[in-house]
Amino acid sequence: MQSGYPASFTREQGFSEADWLSCLPGAVRGRPWRRPRDGRAEVDIDDGRLHLAWQPLAPRQIALIRIPRMAVSYRFEGVGDDAREAFMKYFDLFMQRGGG
Repeated sequence: MQSGYPASFTREQGFSEADWLSCLPGAVRGRPWRRPRDGRAEVDIDDGRLHLAWQPLAPRQIALIRIPRMAVSYRFEGVGDDAREAFMKYFDLFMQRGGG
């Protein structure tokens, strides 16, 4: 989990697109969301919105293990700092994979 969440950032996530899309409804915690087109989603947060855009990357290979990954861009529009932080803390916990 990050210590702070700017209004716009990009990061690598260890998901295939199918896994990402299956987890997304739970990660947004019942908020309305939609997919305006492939590789994009919008989530309503209070009076604002989170715009998500993702692009599959080549899998990361460690010895014989191949881990799917994606570049995901987050852009909050009209979402205050406190609401953004609260949303992302839950989102990150929900999307956390593996142990440790």
